[in-house]
Amino acid sequence: MELEALKASWSLLDERLATNEIVNRRAVKELIAQKTRSAYDRVVGLNIYSFAVNVLIAGVVFPLIFKHTPIALTSFVLVEAILAAGVVWQARKLALLSGFNLTDKKSSELSRLVLRYRKACHDESLWTIGGVSLAMTGFYISELGFNEEAGYVLDQRILPVAGLTVLTLLLGYPFAQWQRRRHAQQLAEIEQGLEELEEFEN
Repeated sequence: MELEALKASWSLLDERLATNEIVNRRAVKELIAQKTRSAYDRVVGLNIYSFAVNVLIAGVVFPLIFKHTPIALTSFVLVEAILAAGVVWQARKLALLSGFNLTDKKSSELSRLVLRYRKACHDESLWTIGGVSLAMTGFYISELGFNEEAGYVLDQRILPVAGLTVLTLLLGYPFAQWQRRRHAQQLAEIEQGLEELEEFEN
């Protein structure tokens, strides 16, 4: 009888240990999922912010500047085209991120989606550097060379404008670099979380 009671106790203990292990695995998995989801939410928030800023500049700020400043129509169209392309690119990235669903999709599928998003970011940075550089060069040539209404003369009046432009770039570059590093860190957190979740699935 004692042997039977001992076996029953061991069986009960095994069941409890198995139950605890399942509960612990679920808790750890949920913790990893929450951390991954939190990093994903921050990436989405950053993209929504960038999208809103692009729309605001393209739809409100620059048209107001054009309305109250003697900017040539050619220059305005050139800059608006670049800004519109930026809005479209941001919308494309947001569309990619909208497919991220930890509940309905496997971690391997989500990892492929993150890779596609990474590629979109890489392509965007190359396009942005080239596109914006060409647009600004075209803008300055159009304004300084062909905008007779503005009456630009290469004298001391140009220096404050050039100085403010350089100051804006000097202030904007560190901020942009900080944003890029933060974005890269959040993507790394998402990828690490997906790798850990994939181990649970296997």
